[in-house]
Amino acid sequence: MTPITDLQHIKDRWNEVLDSLERIDRVAWLAYFDGRLVSFEKGILTLDFSDANKFSGGHDYAKVRHERFRAALEKVLFNTFEQEIAVIELS
Repeated sequence: MTPITDLQHIKDRWNEVLDSLERIDRVAWLAYFDGRLVSFEKGILTLDFSDANKFSGGHDYAKVRHERFRAALEKVLFNTFEQEIAVIELS
């Protein structure tokens, strides 16, 4: 498989990534389903969760997005794109 070099390629398959994550860990899926893909540079995918707090009934899952769930997401990304992709989060 050709290495991922731009964010659009990940965006194009993001629903597939989330569907796979939901199948292996529904709690991790809940923690990441509303992340906005911001950038992809040098193998690092940046997700932004600031929109989750904009509305009065917002849902802030920052407290549950801990290392185990990030590892699950990174595993799904690896299985989907066949390359290591690290995830960092903005809130």
